[in-house]
Amino acid sequence: MCGIAGVCRTVGTGQWTVDIPKWEWDDAARTQVEHMTERLAHRGPDGGGVFVGRGAVLGHRRLAVIDPSPAGHQPMTTPDGRFTIVYNGMLYNDAEVRAGPSCAGVAFRSACDTETVLHHLAATGPTGLGSMRGMYALALHDDREGTLLLARDPFGIKPLSWARVETPHGPEVLFASEIAALFEHPSLRPEPDLVAVSAYLTTIRTTLGERTMFRGVRSLPPGRWLRFDLRDPDLRATGGAVETPAFCGRATADDLRDAVEDSVRSHLRSDVPLCCLLSGGLDSSVVASVARRHVGDLRTWCAGSRDEPPIDGVPQSDDFRFARECATAIGSDHHEAPVTRSLFAERWRDLVRRTGLPLSTPNEVAINEVARSLRADGCTVTISGEGADELLAGYDAPMLAAVEHVARGNADPGMFQLACAAWIPPHAKASLLKPDVWRAVEADGALVAQYRAEFEAAANGAEGALRAHLRFHRRVNLTGLLQRLDSATMLESVEGRTPFADVRVAAVADAVPMQELFDAAISPPRPRTKLALRRAFSGALPDAVLARPKASFPLPFQRWVADLASELGSSGLVASLVEPGALSAVRAEPSRFWHAAWPLINLELWSRRWWG
Repeated sequence: MCGIAGVCRTVGTGQWTVDIPKWEWDDAARTQVEHMTERLAHRGPDGGGVFVGRGAVLGHRRLAVIDPSPAGHQPMTTPDGRFTIVYNGMLYNDAEVRAGPSCAGVAFRSACDTETVLHHLAATGPTGLGSMRGMYALALHDDREGTLLLARDPFGIKPLSWARVETPHGPEVLFASEIAALFEHPSLRPEPDLVAVSAYLTTIRTTLGERTMFRGVRSLPPGRWLRFDLRDPDLRATGGAVETPAFCGRATADDLRDAVEDSVRSHLRSDVPLCCLLSGGLDSSVVASVARRHVGDLRTWCAGSRDEPPIDGVPQSDDFRFARECATAIGSDHHEAPVTRSLFAERWRDLVRRTGLPLSTPNEVAINEVARSLRADGCTVTISGEGADELLAGYDAPMLAAVEHVARGNADPGMFQLACAAWIPPHAKASLLKPDVWRAVEADGALVAQYRAEFEAAANGAEGALRAHLRFHRRVNLTGLLQRLDSATMLESVEGRTPFADVRVAAVADAVPMQELFDAAISPPRPRTKLALRRAFSGALPDAVLARPKASFPLPFQRWVADLASELGSSGLVASLVEPGALSAVRAEPSRFWHAAWPLINLELWSRRWWG
């Protein structure tokens, strides 16, 4: 796994179209891209490189996982010099693509999947993205045609942000794995996008569609590609969607088991030490149990808090117990990474500072701590269970609420989903935010429109209204969780892999009848979520794990959030946005108003990171 960055500008046919010599731009752009990649060094501690081409400079930082030899060095160029790639990802069907027609006759010089992707896309163009099974964010420069292709995998497992800037010599397009790297360019300055900031208060997601929390910086959506024409004075781009496979007919629990086991096996390919995250919940236990059958000495890792009392009846310290029970059953070498209250506060601040973004969910701290621990123990790759809940109906309360909403007529389902997941509901922000701010963000009109559009896309071709709600979870919820995993692990130079977030597993999951995934008629404590997955792995896991409700490295942040409430002072970004009375109430009782305290404190930490 790696970090990529670059900058491109307009070129002419044999001549530069702007009033700056080619060599002068090359030198300046190389320096800019070197600074950008330095900001990404944690994503690639094993080496780096810069390519200077006609109208484009591409940079790369390498985390060597497949073929760690110099043969896998990037940027990587085809022998004829036409195509050059920088690639952050993992191709799980590498052997299949290499044996296919797009790579016929290629004399490969490495075992690295980057070389496969380079030759495959050189032969197919963007249409070839549909036959790539994996996670990726990439940039491909075509020297002959004068184009730059940016692409991101269908789940958005790997991040990619970009911006268009105006310089004294014409427009340029910048891209990077992390937003902070973009601000190494002298023509881009960090400014908050208040529409996205307001949306964050409701969703705790740092993107709103293509918008990010920085004005003018865009996120390439999952499963999309853009191709910039470097011969166009305006650097215009064409774009499209990555095609994904479909499963023919109705899928069964056996089909699901086959797909999951195949995906886990594919995700085990590594030339460096690999381990599994194991919370003791169903999803991570499934992944770890399958991996253990194929890895002789599998290390598993769990993070969490110890000896913390329940919150609203939800246990806060059960992960260690369930994870140990599962690890004993499957025979893994198990390790623990406890998170204390003081570590939580310290790491919370540190993560916002290092990423340049607010945190989304509190358990990013736990994921980061476990990544730090396993990396110190010599592991570079870890496998996680993200994706099962969004594909297989794993969220009990949201699914039950969706069943009831559908029964009532399913009115305005996008707004229903927004209300269900809101930390600070849009209707509450009319009194929380200052009137001029609420007017400036147009009463969250962009947020409402985005959720309605996302649900409409989720419902397209869905078999029934409840399936549309589940697809919405995949489109919106999963993208945020995968961003969380990538950020928290890559800060420690660890590659996180997610076998459930796989296009072939998703195709099977979408073909399992809804009543075989979620059954609202089942009464607790019997589980009514992910029924097909539980049946698929019945007998392979302890009964207590198979019947366990949803859990994922929970932390008692509702209590711990109070330790940073003092950040909400009388000055700063949050004070400029929020009514003084509301801000005082949250600061005085943060554990009572934790739904507001968590996003507001994150915003304040974020604003101080960039604007003091």
